[in-house]
Order: sequence, then structure tokens, then C-alpha cells
Amino acid sequence: RSELFRAECKRLMSESESACIRMQNGDSKRLDQRVRDIQFLRKEVEMKLEELIPEIDALEALQSRVVKALAMNQDAMKVTLLCLEARRKRAPSDRVHDAVDAELLKECSMFHEVTGLLQIVLEQIAEQIRLDRSAKFYLEQDLKEKFQAQNIDNSCALMTVQTIPNLPLSKKNITMLSSATVSPKQWENISDLNIARAEQQKNNSLSLRALVESLLAQSADDMQKQFRATNEALQLNIQLIKAAKTQLEDKLPKVICEISNLQRIREDLLAAIAENEQFLSLAQARLLLRKERPGKEQCLDAPQIQLLAEVEQLNLHITKLREELALSEEEQRALVRCQLELQENIEIKANSLYIDEVVCMQLREPVVICHV
Repeated sequence: RSELFRAECKRLMSESESACIRMQNGDSKRLDQRVRDIQFLRKEVEMKLEELIPEIDALEALQSRVVKALAMNQDAMKVTLLCLEARRKRAPSDRVHDAVDAELLKECSMFHEVTGLLQIVLEQIAEQIRLDRSAKFYLEQDLKEKFQAQNIDNSCALMTVQTIPNLPLSKKNITMLSSATVSPKQWENISDLNIARAEQQKNNSLSLRALVESLLAQSADDMQKQFRATNEALQLNIQLIKAAKTQLEDKLPKVICEISNLQRIREDLLAAIAENEQFLSLAQARLLLRKERPGKEQCLDAPQIQLLAEVEQLNLHITKLREELALSEEEQRALVRCQLELQENIEIKANSLYIDEVVCMQLREPVVICHV
């Protein structure tokens, strides 16, 4: 019995040793396969993370460009508003709603629209960056956990009876499965879900970037066209104001010269009136003296008739000369009024020209309209 017992014990020990070796070899193979599975998924996650990180950087760079474009639009809109405010300071006669005002108002309206659109785009980019970072976080978390799991499984695969650490684990802790344990399919689905989420957010980012790039290019093109149209309207208006001012300046010396000519005519008329009055006085003095002739000599002779006709004719001449003198005074006053109006209009045109050519053009010269 003792010999049989010893033989049975040896057989059991041999079987137990063989079973342990087989189990250990099987565990090593399964752990190696598990490590390879983890490495494969790690590689997939790393590849997706490498694709997502540059997309986040590209979105952040695009966000900076949109912020810069928004600031440029706001600066340009301030210039447009300053131009409108400056043109309101023109003289009332020149304060009309011309083509320049119409283009400036269109420009201001377009700036408002583009600014609102860019603000919406900024919100969309910020939200997409948040979603991308969230997907990146889950990928990094998954990568970190898989790295830890791979290290643990590598350690397990390399562990032997001689190198096993003295772990104070109870049999209950070792044999019982955790409530958070998932199946291999669920474990694989978690990574697939993270990869799919990252892929979707990457595609959304690409679509958003393409849309924003197109929007920026179209906005820049529209604003540049409007900016050029406003500048062309300003240049045309400047040319018209210069032409009108030149015409007024050309007429002013003529009016001043005509006022001088009228003044000389008035002086000549006064001299003519004085001369005629002298001749009239002479004729009247002769008539008065001839009234002192003796009674028999008081006859209507030829000299008397001539003197009477001369007095009548001189009175007529003096009357006409005085009428012409009065008309010349009215004409001179009208010319003086015309001179003052011309001088005032020249000042008005000069002020309008200064506002459009100096103020508005200098304000608009450093403005850059570009979102690309």
C-alpha cells in the first residue's frame, strides 16, 4: 500500500507539474497575444491622435486668422464711420446724399454683415475646437490606459515562479472578477468608438475649415470690390469738386474786373452829369439874363428858341444819365453780391474738397481689406 501510495503521489506530482507547465505556457501565449492586440489598438489610436492633433492646430491657427480679420473689419468700419461723420460737416449747400455717401453706407452695411458672420464663425470654430479636444482627450486617456495595460501584461508574461513578487492578495480578491470587467468585444468597441469619434470630429473640422476659408476669401473679395467702388466714387467726386471750384475761381476775377469797370462807368456818368449840369446852368443863366431885356426886346427870337430847346434837351440828357447811374449802382450791387456768393461757394468747395481729398482719403489710405 505504501509503495502504491508513493507511486500515486509521484504520478500526481508529475501530472501536476506537467499541467502547471502547460498552463504557464498557455498563459504566456495568451498574454503575448493580448499584448499584440493592445499594441495593434494602441497603434490605431496613436495614428488617429496624430491625425487629430494637426487638425486642432490648424483650427486654432484659423481661429487666430478670423480674430485678426474681425479686428481688421472693425478698424475699417471705424474709418468708414469717420468718413461719413466728416462728410456731414460739409456746408449745407454741399451736404447732399451723393454717390460717395451711398457707397460709404453700402460699405458700412457690408462691414456689419461680415462682422456678424465672422463672429458666428468664431463661435463655430471654438465649439469645433472643444469637440476636437474632447475627442483628443478620450484618445489620450485610452492610449494611457492601454500603455498601462500593456506594461502590466508584459510584466505578467515575463513573471516566473522565481520572480513572482510577494503580493498580499487574498484568494477571494484573486478569484473574484471586478464588477467593472468588460468583455473583449466591449473592450475593443471602446477604442473603436473613440477612434470613430475622433474621425468624425476630424472630418467636421476639415469641412468647417474649408467653409471658413471659402467664406474668408469671398468676404475679402466682396469687401475689396466695395472698398474700390467707394474710392472710385470719392476720386470722381473730388474731380467734380475741383472742376466746379476751378470754374468759380475763373469767374471771380471776371466779376471783380466787371465791378471795377462799372465803378469807372459810374464815375464817367457822374462826370457827364456834372458837365451837362454846367451846360444847363449856362443855358438857364442865359435865359435868366435875357429876361432882363427891355419890354420891346422881349421877343421869341432864334437864340431864345435855341436856349429853351437846349435846356429841355440838357434836362433830358441829365435824366437819362441819372437813370443809367442808378442802374449802374444796382448792377454793381448785384455784381458785389455775385462776388460774395462766388467767394463763399469757393470756400465751400475748398472745404468739401479738403474733407474728401485730405480727410477721407488719408483715413482710408492705410486701411487693408484682406481676410485670406
